[in-house]
Amino acid sequence: MIRFLPGLLALVLAIYTLVDCVQTPEEAVRGLPKVVWVFVILLFPFAGPAGWWFAGRPKTYALPGRANPNQPPRPKGPDDDPDFLRGL
Repeated sequence: MIRFLPGLLALVLAIYTLVDCVQTPEEAVRGLPKVVWVFVILLFPFAGPAGWWFAGRPKTYALPGRANPNQPPRPKGPDDDPDFLRGL
């Protein structure tokens, strides 16, 4: 059983990294084009995923449905909104 562990670990790491790469927006990928990263992840079992996590993955990116991390937080309610309170 223990001899299958490195292969299983490589497979799980490659699948997880491949899903992360495919879901990342094209314009957010660093280093190489997204298609090249997919091939690198598939061809090099441990080096491909490690390269993606350290050199290809964006540092931050906004996911659909989430606020942009570079924008300041919005007010929570009307009593916290200065524009709304100014209009009273």
